[in-house]
Amino acid sequence: MTLDFEPVSDLTGSGEAKSNIDLLARLFPDAVVDGTVDVDVLRDLLGDDAVPNTAEAFGLRWPGMAEARRLSTLPATGTLLPKPDESVDWDTTRNLVIEGDNLEVLRLLRRGYTNKVDVIYIDPPYNTGNDFVYDDKRTTSQAEHETAAGQRDDQGVLQVGEGSDRAQDRKAGASLHTKWLSMMYPRLLVAHHLLKEIGVIIVAIDDTEHARLKLLMDRVFGAENFIANITWQGGRKNDSRYVSVGHDYMLIYAKNEGSLRANGVRWREERPADEAIREAAKTAWANSDNDSEKATALMKAWISSLPEGHLAKENNRFYEFEPDGRVFRKNNISWPGGGGPRYDVIHPATGLPVKVPSRGWIYSNPERMQQDIDAGLIVWGKDHTEYINRKTYLDSGEGVVPTSVFEKKRTSASKSLDALLGAEVFDFPKDANVLSRWISLVTQNSNNALVLDYFAGSGSTGHAVMDLNAADGGDRRYILVQLDESVDKDGYTTIADITRERLRRAGKQIDSKLTLDATDIDTGFRSYRLASSNVKAWDGTADQLDLLEAVDNLVTGRTTDDLLVETMLRLGVDLTTPLETREVAGSTLYNLAGTLFAYFGTDITVERANEVAKALVAWRDEDPGDADTTVVVRDTGFVDSAAKLNFAAALEQAGFTTLRSI
Repeated sequence: MTLDFEPVSDLTGSGEAKSNIDLLARLFPDAVVDGTVDVDVLRDLLGDDAVPNTAEAFGLRWPGMAEARRLSTLPATGTLLPKPDESVDWDTTRNLVIEGDNLEVLRLLRRGYTNKVDVIYIDPPYNTGNDFVYDDKRTTSQAEHETAAGQRDDQGVLQVGEGSDRAQDRKAGASLHTKWLSMMYPRLLVAHHLLKEIGVIIVAIDDTEHARLKLLMDRVFGAENFIANITWQGGRKNDSRYVSVGHDYMLIYAKNEGSLRANGVRWREERPADEAIREAAKTAWANSDNDSEKATALMKAWISSLPEGHLAKENNRFYEFEPDGRVFRKNNISWPGGGGPRYDVIHPATGLPVKVPSRGWIYSNPERMQQDIDAGLIVWGKDHTEYINRKTYLDSGEGVVPTSVFEKKRTSASKSLDALLGAEVFDFPKDANVLSRWISLVTQNSNNALVLDYFAGSGSTGHAVMDLNAADGGDRRYILVQLDESVDKDGYTTIADITRERLRRAGKQIDSKLTLDATDIDTGFRSYRLASSNVKAWDGTADQLDLLEAVDNLVTGRTTDDLLVETMLRLGVDLTTPLETREVAGSTLYNLAGTLFAYFGTDITVERANEVAKALVAWRDEDPGDADTTVVVRDTGFVDSAAKLNFAAALEQAGFTTLRSI
């Protein structure tokens, strides 16, 4: 039987409502009948853990919450238009900059990037009381909203009038928080799908919505996956009436903290003084004639000579040398906070148990302690009456755990951006150095991490990713999404214009500093803009009943490259998948890494169909792979059904099993 050309628009993806129902049907077939969910049956199948609709529950609630959640499950209806002319290194880069509403963009990316993103960093608009430019459609009326918010009584009367000042204040406050939460909720839900199981999300926020954002993140990511509430002290405000509030927060959640733990993940970073200590140790060893005792003495003398306030001195790091020149320091081997296990550790010289620290051992069992003893990592006292320590080598890379509070003046980010773009182009940019630090930390210095920022602003996250790659030769890549929000700045129409220009200049700056023998760094990006689908939507009016006009179902002015991008988005193909093209029968034949072929030519006769089919089969056979190959064609590209059937039959005979149309 000849294969059917299933429209790509009929497909569904992870997280979309139809996909969720299909998943339920596989798990609980008795609860899904004819594509609809019988909630009562589902509740019966779940047993006592299913909470009835009337049950009281702990957690964040607000008017419009259900509608905001529903928005996250809708399939994307738009597409992304490629813009090579405003990109850098289009053919080789793997970075993406997308202009448009981030909720629709996230829905578009969901099929191709579910479980693909290593870290999400977002700095969403703080709730300052101004109108949001993110104005997602709501289906509730104003009266329904006010009733749900408790602003109308049982009779539907609005609480206004004499003595209602506080009620009016509450009304304004509820509306303010509600709108912000409804903006954030669906975007976080879709973002959750995109993260890997060991992925991490960092959300910057100020005091206004911090408490509500924490509850919202608990709901979306699970309170059990909360990692930390980081406080960034950015400066002092001497004009404050009560307290100088110069800090912001970064809420950090894992998608699955259990997966991080199971993979042995620990976040560590180099101590600020480590580089200086390494250089001093190298000098001490060179001046000691390879004598470990003399080198240790020289090292201690260097530390003593440091001025007060130097990090190496403040940390009291008295390093010692092994006979082979390796440098180590003694570390406490007791349980942090106390209450650790107590067991015998035998001194090798006296054969008696050494003193157990008052807080107990850091290792939960003797077997783990024995591993360090066998590895020569224990520093013994002269006998069992002295405490033991653990060696930590300077070159071990163990690092130090980051603290939950750090200080860095925010003005440095503005000065840096002003130097790059000119003065006052963008207010309150994110600090690329801070982002580099935290991206590196939460990805454990993984040099091929995928980083997403869907409130891109001036593009600091992309800048940070390029800086990290320049530092270690990495292949990290970024996806930035920025709304087409208008700005009144010379040379820039939208904030996205600023984003792209900042990345262009930052990339050039980084390239200029690379040495000739340095690894090639990806300092480019592909630019896309959100738009309506390339396929015309029928609105049901008589205006669209012109059959001759309806033969071409595509929007006027769209190119075959535009169709390819929409096809990739609908089929869940990474937008940076390697692409090759050949001209066949008057149009372009696209080959995406041998897994997807696309041909959007028109006026395809039987003869042309055979020509395209032969070219397609020959190209596939040049480098045959094990993966199933999908072929996508333009639905209205064939002159008649005979040409379309001939094409399908030829592909079926050649072993193709998946045909799609757009």
